[in-house]
Amino acid sequence: MDQKTRRLFFRILILATLSAVMLILGLLTLPGPGWEEPILSSLVNSELVAVMLVLAILVPLGLLALLISVLFVAKPLFKFRVHRRRRTCRFPALSRIDATAAKQAPGAYDFCSLAEICTLFRNFAASRLGLYYEIDDIRRFVAGMGVSHLMILRGISGTGKTSLAYAAGEFFGNPSAIVPVQPMWKERADMLGYFNEFTGRFHETPLLCKLYEAGTRNDVFVTVLDEVNISRIEYYFAEFLSLLEIPDPEKRMLDVVSDSWSNDPKRLRDGKLLLPQNMWFIGTANNDDSTFAISDKVYDRAMVLDLDRKCAPFSVADTGSVHVSYKDLQMLFNDAKARRRMSQDSYHRLQALDQYLAQVFRIGFGNRILRQLENYVPIMIACGGTELGALDDILCRKILRKLEQLSPTLLKNEVPRLRAWLMQAFGPNSLPQSQEYLGRLEKYL
Repeated sequence: MDQKTRRLFFRILILATLSAVMLILGLLTLPGPGWEEPILSSLVNSELVAVMLVLAILVPLGLLALLISVLFVAKPLFKFRVHRRRRTCRFPALSRIDATAAKQAPGAYDFCSLAEICTLFRNFAASRLGLYYEIDDIRRFVAGMGVSHLMILRGISGTGKTSLAYAAGEFFGNPSAIVPVQPMWKERADMLGYFNEFTGRFHETPLLCKLYEAGTRNDVFVTVLDEVNISRIEYYFAEFLSLLEIPDPEKRMLDVVSDSWSNDPKRLRDGKLLLPQNMWFIGTANNDDSTFAISDKVYDRAMVLDLDRKCAPFSVADTGSVHVSYKDLQMLFNDAKARRRMSQDSYHRLQALDQYLAQVFRIGFGNRILRQLENYVPIMIACGGTELGALDDILCRKILRKLEQLSPTLLKNEVPRLRAWLMQAFGPNSLPQSQEYLGRLEKYL
């Protein structure tokens, strides 16, 4: 018995069962024993019984007809509505992006070195946007882009965290997408949207549209996750964290819907969207009572930049934006890593520090942080920084910060010894950020 025959058999069985039930209900509505005496004695009573008999027959028949219409008519109509929905576009905004990309001609791009990008970026922010940043912070920002596609800007309110991420989009000639994180965000759908069964369309968020648009162009795209820790980033950004760890960028497929329609946008493959390589996510984080602590899982994967103080205004010549392509920017990063390597002296010092921290504090670097160091140091040097300055950035923001989770008694005894060890190994003035951080930690104990 094939599937269609089984469906027909079960429908007939259901109809027969319900018909028997309706017939029994109709018979139960008939008058009880002795009903014939009132009929013979009164015409009015005879007419009343006739009406009741008719109702007893028509009610089950009417219910049976309604059941037949539901089983054999309503279902085909429902199928028709489903097919009709599938003929409509459930991603109208993404389809418009496809149409625009087909008509758009490739733009002209500028080319300059990483050091020039840092200088021009700083001058552009000051002259065009009235935003002032130290050149070291700009170098850390650009070098961080060469290491990870996820960055976290920390600091007190008003130091220009969101403004720096916004200025990056303006400088690269492609305005940043500002996504305010909501306190109730818990899953991927809060960022990308969801399919509305009633309307037959997908609720497309600005972030989804920006992700899709990034795949159609060669520009540098920046998405700002404003107040990234007002909700738990480990929840709503979990899928992105996992995808960014996949070595092959062509396998970073982001689930959007569970099925595919024939008229879906071009870049959707079986309901999945390839995470574009030219998209950077920059989260701004405040540390106060209204926010959540960011876990090590996120800090280990992201590049962290602290903006704790404002830069004094300075005068600079008017500087325009630089339209840099993603491919050219990535080529600059790769060229910097190929031309320069971290010195063997720094490797030996890091190995000794790793052993010291493991023995005393039971913390270590990990392979991921070591790879970030190997990539960050040469790119930072290409941006105009120094090797020890790059080591200081990673040690302070990724390794020493783990001390905050340890026992205050242990830290009170061992932090002064750690400061002395770093001075002896790297020099008295070589790691100013790490020494300053350990000094503040020592005061708080």
